[in-house]
Amino acid sequence: MNAVGQSTESLERVGLRHYSPPMAKAEQQSRLQRNEEKWSPLLMEAGWTAIPSIILEKQHALGLDAMDVNILLHLARHWWYRDNPPHPSKASIAECLRVDPSTVRRHIAGMEAAGFIRREARYKPSGGQENNMYHFDGLIKEATPLAEEAVRERKQQQQERVARRRRKGSRSVVDNRSGARGNRE
Repeated sequence: MNAVGQSTESLERVGLRHYSPPMAKAEQQSRLQRNEEKWSPLLMEAGWTAIPSIILEKQHALGLDAMDVNILLHLARHWWYRDNPPHPSKASIAECLRVDPSTVRRHIAGMEAAGFIRREARYKPSGGQENNMYHFDGLIKEATPLAEEAVRERKQQQQERVARRRRKGSRSVVDNRSGARGNRE
């Protein structure tokens, strides 16, 4: 079991092979502070949404259009704990996006058909239906290889920068005052 009570196998199943445990409170505070510096404390206090950058950066590779991404952002806005999937109404998402609810329904159905999200019906004890819950396991699984590639590329670029700096630092230079060659330090 990991820090959020999930088995390693369940994380593997949804593509979370590289799960990181929750960060220390000091790091959380530092990140919040950096975001407050960028956006202002008032905007951050009003609420914020976390979504992996790779989903935005690779939306075309994933086959997501702008409306899909907007809907995902609105769903993510309501998802704070892994074990409590978001369940906003399609009408409330449509109202925020200023589109017809049928547009939201159509895009959600498309993302479900592509395997990115999974809808789970919820029912009231009296028998009436409530808003669906939305699960992102498919999107996480599809985005994980793209994230792994991006992380590998970033690490390789960093190693190349370090190697370039080392090569620059060890080049021979001419000392114009004496005409002697020496190593740069």
